[in-house]
Amino acid sequence: MTENSNSAAQGEPGLSEKIAAQVLELIDRGNSMPIVLIDGRSCSGKSTLASEIQNLVFKDGESAPRVVHMDDLYLGWNGLQAGVDYLQRFILKPLSDSYIAQWREFDWSNPGEPGYESRNGEWREFSGGTPLIVEGCGALNQLSAPLADIRVWLEADQETRLQRWLAREGSSEHWAEWAAQEEEFYAREKSSELADSKFS
Repeated sequence: MTENSNSAAQGEPGLSEKIAAQVLELIDRGNSMPIVLIDGRSCSGKSTLASEIQNLVFKDGESAPRVVHMDDLYLGWNGLQAGVDYLQRFILKPLSDSYIAQWREFDWSNPGEPGYESRNGEWREFSGGTPLIVEGCGALNQLSAPLADIRVWLEADQETRLQRWLAREGSSEHWAEWAAQEEEFYAREKSSELADSKFS
């Protein structure tokens, strides 16, 4: 299903409410850990949407969903695929096997030596029992899609996304580098085609 929204990042009325309602319905049916994957190119509104859904489900449910940001899993500006692999290995796969997910975040303020793949951030864990929302580039892929209950793809035009990027990062230094990784990843994974709902 494809629907229009003025801007997911600006919290277009109805979008977050619709997905939150789907999460609550799954909980009512006995699914204690509905998994929501929110994907789309950089600055398309994924983190804002995830936050809105989290707040709405917490307001109407018994507990707040756990949100995992792909930004915390990437290995720096050239680490999109590494983050996707890490998500599958340490979070989604363990949870699907009824184990506790344990992972270490990437510390962007202390990334280590150039080219040295390290995770120096905080350790996190999640044992389920509440909804899980994973948002970020690469969240929705061929391996993760079958493990999710709700799959969302967000779109925004390139100029809008670039302006948001500049407001967030302060420069376009890594824009092209990251966009190239997105192109390669989405051409291979066909993430938008895996989504149950698409919003632009």
